[in-house]
Amino acid sequence: MEFLTNEKLTIVGAAGMIGSNMAQTAIMMHLTPNICLYDPYAPGLEGVAEEMFHCGFEGVNLTFTSDIKEALTDAKYVISSGGAARKAGMTREDLLKGNAAIAEELGKNLKAYCPDVKHVVVIFNPADITGLITLLYSGLKPSQVTTLAALDSTRLRSELAKHFHISPDKVENCRTYGGHGEQMAVFASTAKIDGKPLLDIIGTPELTKEQWAEIQQKVTKGGSNIIALRGRSSFQSPAYVSVEMIAAAMGGKPFNWPAGRYCSFQGFDHIMMAMEVTITKNGCAYEEVIGTPEEMEDLKKSYAHLCTLRDEVIAMGVLPAIKDWHSINPNID
Repeated sequence: MEFLTNEKLTIVGAAGMIGSNMAQTAIMMHLTPNICLYDPYAPGLEGVAEEMFHCGFEGVNLTFTSDIKEALTDAKYVISSGGAARKAGMTREDLLKGNAAIAEELGKNLKAYCPDVKHVVVIFNPADITGLITLLYSGLKPSQVTTLAALDSTRLRSELAKHFHISPDKVENCRTYGGHGEQMAVFASTAKIDGKPLLDIIGTPELTKEQWAEIQQKVTKGGSNIIALRGRSSFQSPAYVSVEMIAAAMGGKPFNWPAGRYCSFQGFDHIMMAMEVTITKNGCAYEEVIGTPEEMEDLKKSYAHLCTLRDEVIAMGVLPAIKDWHSINPNID
C-alpha cells in the first residue's frame, strides 16, 4: 500500500469529534502508516483507537498515548484540535483565554519534543490567535504553522451553489480573508459562477444586493448555523479540510484555499490571519490579496479586530509585548 510519507503524524486532541474524524480521514487518505493519537482524556482516547482498530485498516501502525512527550517525539507533522469546543451562544472569541493558554503549552511542547517538525496545523478557536501563540512559542518558521480558515471560503462556495441551484464545482475561486470569525472579509471579486464573474451578477435579478448581503451573513455565521442544526459545533468539515492541509505539506496535492498564516507584509503585521496561500512540502507561501477598494477596507477592519484580540492576549500575559517576539522566536520579525 502506498503512502505519501512514512514520517510520523501526531493528532492532538484525538479523543474529540474533530480529532477522531481527522484520524479516520488521515488513514483513509493513506497519508502515512505512522500515526499517533494524543489526548489527555485517556478513556476517550482509547475508545477512538479501538474504533480505528475495529475498522480493519491495513498497513497502519496506529499508536495512542496520553503522554505528550511520547506523542510528539519524532513527529514530523502535527494537527491540533486540542482546545475547548464552541457551544451554543458562544463566539470563537469567547474561547480566547482558556485556549490561549493551551496554545502556549502546545508551542512549548513542540519546541521541546519535536523541534524538527516540518508542519503544524492549528484548528482550535480562535484559530488566528491560537495559531499565532503556537508559532511564537514553538520557535518554528512562519511557513511551518498554518491555521484552518478555509471553511469560510468553502461555506461561501456552498451558499452560492445553493442560491444558483448549480453544482458547487461550477462555483470557482470563492475567497474570504482576515479573521476566522464573524468579522471576516467576504470577497466577491474573486469568484465566478459557471464562468461568469460574480461581480457582474450582483445587483441583477439573478442575485440582488440584498441577497448577496444575506449570503455574506450566512457565511460569517456558518459555524453558528451548524450548532443550531446539529446541537454541537462542526467536526466533519474542519477534520477533512485540516487533513487536506497536512496532506499538502506531506507532498500531496497543493492546498490552494485560504489558510491562516503569519503576516508581516502589505500593512498586515504581527498577526496570523487568512490569506491567499499555497501549502506544499516546501511550506506555506503567501501571495498578495487583491480586491475592490471596499473589500480591502473590510479586510483592514478584520485585521484591526484581530489586533484587538492579540492585544488582549498580550494584556493577559500569555503573549509578551510585540517588541520581544523576536527574542522568543528568531524566525519572527
